[in-house]
Amino acid sequence: MKKILIISANPKNTSKLRLDEEVREIETGLQRSKGREQFEIICKWAVRTDDLRRALLDYEPQIVHFSGHGAGAQGLALENNVGEMQLVSTESLARLFKFFQDQVECVFFNACYSEDQAEAIHQHINYVIGMNQKIGDRAAIEFAVGFYDALGAGRTYEEAYELGCASIDLEGIPESSTPILKSPGNIYKPRNSHAPNVFSEQGRGEVEDRGDRNTIHLSKKPEQVTLTPTTSDFPLEQPEGQVPLDSAFYVERPPIESDCYEAIVRTGALIRVKAPRQMGKSSLMRRILHHAEQQGYQTVCINFQEADAEFLNSSEKFLQWFSASITYGLNLSDKLADYWKGILGSKNKCTNYFQRYLLNEIDTPIALGLDEVDEVFKHPEIAQEFFGLLRSWHEKAKNEPIWQKLRLVIVHSKEVYIPLNINQSPFNVGLPIELPEFTQVQVQNLIQKHGLSWSNSEVDQLMRLFGGHPYLVRVALYQIARRRMTLEKLQQIAPTEEGPYSDHLRRHLLNIENDDNLLAAITQVMTANSPVDVGTTEAFQLRSMGLVKLQGNDVMPLCDLYRKYFCDRLNIN
Repeated sequence: MKKILIISANPKNTSKLRLDEEVREIETGLQRSKGREQFEIICKWAVRTDDLRRALLDYEPQIVHFSGHGAGAQGLALENNVGEMQLVSTESLARLFKFFQDQVECVFFNACYSEDQAEAIHQHINYVIGMNQKIGDRAAIEFAVGFYDALGAGRTYEEAYELGCASIDLEGIPESSTPILKSPGNIYKPRNSHAPNVFSEQGRGEVEDRGDRNTIHLSKKPEQVTLTPTTSDFPLEQPEGQVPLDSAFYVERPPIESDCYEAIVRTGALIRVKAPRQMGKSSLMRRILHHAEQQGYQTVCINFQEADAEFLNSSEKFLQWFSASITYGLNLSDKLADYWKGILGSKNKCTNYFQRYLLNEIDTPIALGLDEVDEVFKHPEIAQEFFGLLRSWHEKAKNEPIWQKLRLVIVHSKEVYIPLNINQSPFNVGLPIELPEFTQVQVQNLIQKHGLSWSNSEVDQLMRLFGGHPYLVRVALYQIARRRMTLEKLQQIAPTEEGPYSDHLRRHLLNIENDDNLLAAITQVMTANSPVDVGTTEAFQLRSMGLVKLQGNDVMPLCDLYRKYFCDRLNIN
């Protein structure tokens, strides 16, 4: 596996760059590529000189990608301890990369006037990309995405470079000759660098060239810079329930959303979304249905937690409730009395109701979102009938045009332990989606949207405490952005009854204490120093609860929050 170390710096006294968009697009492209298993992306933000050196030592990357500002012969712009610009000389960079010449294959400077650095480092590194003049943000992003798309498809560095240049051309941006590649056998022909002198005689000045990666503003008195709190560009949202469609705080997890959007418009589509509670399943389902609505589909969302107990006593009543709920959701008249009669069983009656009335009455495709189907698992007899029915409808769609109008999105948290016939289960067909935790890049984007300016160390602390769990991370950032507590204070109280997670943690504790097997398993997991095998059933139950992550057949705590809480409440060491 090749490691790609992306180091970014956008000092506060330089123009704002779209670095987060660049990283997100690179990550999306690689995750969609056929070679996605061959690459690992590591991101470091607001990089200082020490951060750069340590990242090269710690991660041992094969590809090093710099995003930020360049200043020609005067070097690259990293950050100092107060977030302002610190220029790093070309000579220093060349000396640094000489130390890693047996490890690093390619260095990519996505910054203006970085040809000087590329030429110097090419003495030690085989493949180096730089820019021979200023480059706009759009061109820089297009080139980077094209470059990494090609690497993900198994192409060489030279071919990836060519595709990156072509990507700029395809967007109609007249900057495809700006990137240059230094490679083995390449005859370097120096070009005139038009890099402006970023310093005046007095050592102060301002380059005003908006929209490119060379706009550098220098404070007249940098030693007097005062740090001020960053404010969010978006109104803060209480992190509970579904994330609204127009929310700036929804985090896409590529390529999941695009895969679902592509799937829902196919005839007879069936999408299965599985993840522990509070991982964003319902928010994703809402967006899938919204995409279907934009294609002119009718949509209905059913939450099975809303089914009254009286409808969970028999398959007949349950399927009548289900059919009526869909009818009301489509704003149609209830005609159960007309179609629900005769000697046929409840499944046949339900199928006839859909085929002869609901699907026949609506001219467009119908997308059904079935949320919290875990509730049905609690009633095995109903589950057998209902899930077998969904599977039969999916099979009908392969040959019968009227059933091709029906699209299903099934959302659940738990593993399916009820005994379903493999040919009568909807859980082994269609598009399976399992939502992962947020990556460090995604968490960093959320931090910025909450108006927080954090160091790499603070981001790492947050990731260790919460492991990228969407709900845990969003609650933390909301509390800190509202200035209710600091990160340090949150780390102290998070695993206690005083913290903002007390209800969340207590619910898990009660579920664990009511199951001796789970109690034994969680005790084993939380006290181990490495992943452990607790058995298939217990491992998947704990994963369904979101308390652990899988490492092959073994499991380990998802995050420090759960380890600290359960060790304390269960009195284990």
